[in-house]
Amino acid sequence: MRVVVLTGAGISAESGVPTFRDADGLWEGHHVEDVATPEAYAAQPDVVHRFYDARRAALAAVEPNAAHVALARLEDHLGDDLLVVTQNIDDLHERGGSTRVLHMHGELRSALCAACGARSTWRDDLGHLPPCPACGAAALRPDVVWFGEVPYEMDRISGVIDRADLFVSIGTSGAVYPAAGFVQYAARRGARTLELNLLPSEGTHLFDEARHGPATALVPAWVDEVVAVMRG
Repeated sequence: MRVVVLTGAGISAESGVPTFRDADGLWEGHHVEDVATPEAYAAQPDVVHRFYDARRAALAAVEPNAAHVALARLEDHLGDDLLVVTQNIDDLHERGGSTRVLHMHGELRSALCAACGARSTWRDDLGHLPPCPACGAAALRPDVVWFGEVPYEMDRISGVIDRADLFVSIGTSGAVYPAAGFVQYAARRGARTLELNLLPSEGTHLFDEARHGPATALVPAWVDEVVAVMRG
């Protein structure tokens, strides 16, 4: 059985990943969207770097939860027949044990050089404009897909969904495209579709089946079911 799992913010929320939004939707007086565009970076790179440096530092205080660990356990059984496509830029899937993970929106612990295009693993701040390990230019930016940019590896994602028997969406709002359209694409290609979400998403009606509750309860239970079927 070939499975594609799409994960969103809901799977990491139970690990306590900070939202970096005040109650009024602002961060340091800025709309979060205003620090997540190429235009914002061009206009105020120091503010954008400060935002992502804070998010990167916050990763040290959170741990993978039972949902992340359950997906790693599923990988143990499915191997290359499982791909986790995540909209999250944290590294909780990897720290939970998953190795077949595609970050369509980039990664906090990666830096992208605007001068040479190289990507480098990065755990420190970028706000002090350190040199690129590849070319030496002081042109590193967060390796994160901002509003108005194209998500990573869309062709690969489409190709894997083409061959999937099951498409599962975990912890997503169903409101952010192109990821929100994956369920319809999967269904057209003949895959069964399942939503696991805290509450019904905007796209719940598009799935063959939807289960609602905490990811830390739903995902391990679902993985148990899949493994039991595989064992016959």
